[in-house]
Amino acid sequence: MAEKAYPAAPANHGYQRSDAESLENADELKRKKKIKLAIYITIFVVFQIIVITTMSLTVMKVKTPRFRLGNINVQSFESVQATPSFDTKFTTQIKIKNSANWGSYKFNAANITFQYQGATLAVIDVAKGKAGWLSTIKRNAEVSLNSTALTNSNLGSDLSSGVLTLNSVGRLNGKVAIMFIMKKKKAANMNCTISFNVAAKTLKSLQCK
Repeated sequence: MAEKAYPAAPANHGYQRSDAESLENADELKRKKKIKLAIYITIFVVFQIIVITTMSLTVMKVKTPRFRLGNINVQSFESVQATPSFDTKFTTQIKIKNSANWGSYKFNAANITFQYQGATLAVIDVAKGKAGWLSTIKRNAEVSLNSTALTNSNLGSDLSSGVLTLNSVGRLNGKVAIMFIMKKKKAANMNCTISFNVAAKTLKSLQCK
């Protein structure tokens, strides 16, 4: 019995990818991945530069704290033009203003000198301490001043004019600490002018530079 013959399967003339083309496509994918990675790295670096620049101009910028007097409340004021002499007592606030810094200000002990035309009337102490970041600390103080130590002054003329002008000066030394990584020395100076109304026995004005 004769065997039955079957027609041969048609030859596959479809496209077959060569090894060279496969390698080329793989290289193209790698190149695209590298480009994307380079773009991400560039964006990250630019972002970091913006953040660092912003911090340098704001957070990391250290300003000198302010050292001032405030809220003077006159308790007594007596004066005699003929002598001439005066005696006054008042309460005030010692203010250390660190509201411009993003770091605490730790300061050493200091003092404030009250003067009349450069002559020392009294000195009060300022204990060491720390003003927090973006904050102001206030300390109450009692001050007693008189003219006992004055000689050859223009006190008589000032009393007759109706206005007695005194000054308070001081210097606060300390360091501003930013984010626990940077400390910068800063000295805050006080220079206040205190004017009293002689007739009314009250504070006329307080100006601090």
